[in-house]
Amino acid sequence: MSEHPLKPETRALLEKVSVATLATVMYKHGLRNQVIQDVRPLSQKGRNMVGPAFTLRYMPAREDRNQLVEFRNPQHPQRHAVEICPEGHVMVMDSRKSAYAASAGDILINRLMARGVAGVVTDGGFRDAMNIAELDIPSYHHRPASLTNLTTNEAIDINVPIGCGDAPVFPGDIMVGDDDSVIVIPAHLADETAADATEMTAYENFVLSKVKSGASIIGLYPATKEENLVEFQKWRSEQSE
Repeated sequence: MSEHPLKPETRALLEKVSVATLATVMYKHGLRNQVIQDVRPLSQKGRNMVGPAFTLRYMPAREDRNQLVEFRNPQHPQRHAVEICPEGHVMVMDSRKSAYAASAGDILINRLMARGVAGVVTDGGFRDAMNIAELDIPSYHHRPASLTNLTTNEAIDINVPIGCGDAPVFPGDIMVGDDDSVIVIPAHLADETAADATEMTAYENFVLSKVKSGASIIGLYPATKEENLVEFQKWRSEQSE
């Protein structure tokens, strides 16, 4: 697991900021490929998914190794991962960006939810997607996939560095998903990123209120005029009263 555990106060901040804002903060750190590409929520929850990454890696299936009998093995990596993914973590699956066959189905996702897992992400697809969409657990994939994962995927490794939707994911990295997409925050940057994104969100809310009142974005977004920063501080103090 990561040497940088997710602090409750950091989790609380990350639950209130958008992936878009977090992506800009990551950009300021020189990290430009942290958003998982071509992955979207099965259903919008109106709240953020936040938790450390617990990973599962798939490789291309070889037919003699991937018969249905494999699921009888209690140590089958996919089944085993579902049973050991820690509470409050996000299970992230490297499915080679292929939704030809499923990464998992509604029974496994129900089990993860029952165990208190914070969410599940794959760059492939889920079977029984219409059922998963109705669950309370946030779930993200590329598209529905009805074929069993054994058709083209072999679950081969648990909690190792993976790629998911072209983004690097290390065990313990902090996953944040909103109603648009998912971003990966390196664990050692989580506290700073959460604080910076919170400040950025406050200013963006101020900007929106000004723009909706007819203000120009020039000098306001970004704040290149000092009077806008002064007005923002006054606005912010009024909001907290």
